[in-house]
Amino acid sequence: MPTNRSINFVVTLCSVGMALSALTGCVTNPRTETVSASDSDDCVVLLHGVNRSWRAMRPMADALQQDGYTTVNVDYPSRSGTVSELAPITVNHGLMACRTAGAQRVHFVTHSIGAILLRYAHAESPIADIGRVVMLAPPNQGSEIVDKTKNIPGASLVGGEALMQLGTDENSIPAKLGPVDFEVGVIAGTGTMNPWMSAMLPNPDDGKVSVARTRIDGMADFLVVDDNHHYIVEAEFVIQNTRAFLNTGSFLKDDVHVTGFAGE
Repeated sequence: MPTNRSINFVVTLCSVGMALSALTGCVTNPRTETVSASDSDDCVVLLHGVNRSWRAMRPMADALQQDGYTTVNVDYPSRSGTVSELAPITVNHGLMACRTAGAQRVHFVTHSIGAILLRYAHAESPIADIGRVVMLAPPNQGSEIVDKTKNIPGASLVGGEALMQLGTDENSIPAKLGPVDFEVGVIAGTGTMNPWMSAMLPNPDDGKVSVARTRIDGMADFLVVDDNHHYIVEAEFVIQNTRAFLNTGSFLKDDVHVTGFAGE
């Protein structure tokens, strides 16, 4: 069981503060909340989505600690910098914390853009000790919302430069990333709290990403639930299925909450 909790706070790499980083393009180091398990060689890195923080992933981290994993919950400035700037510092920060804790295998649970940061970092520098990965509402094939909003003045200030790189055209970051070569389970949502954004997407969707565009070649399992993009990370059924995939390599798929899975 977890025995040690530590929090490493943000160190700013620029002369301005964190609050101004989205406006200046300043990229800051992430911070992590690491909870170490004394008798486990497995660690899970958690990467939140745009405009969220490590707190959004806290319920997931708490649940994984119950399974005996060391967890590294990474907090990073999602609106500061491009994918190529954010991916290495974010993923490597998590890897370093896991390896420092003595992990032999490093798993990941990602939300939204976190999946793209992981895929990009792994493509640039393959992670030899990568284990299983659960991607929650990932824009693996981009999102039409980015296509339709990226030219609106001020859009990059709201979502950040990295988000604006997640369109569906051939020049987008997702389009340039190939199939996964590690064990991946994808959970997509069909709920929405924003009808305006949903209207920009092919149905079904979670309000930010269509179910079809969460898929990725090479994934081991696929699950569709009726949660929305924002809160999918906190849904109890999603947490239980994430635990199941990390432990067994498969989702549960035995509840009426499920509306689809791999092979359909």
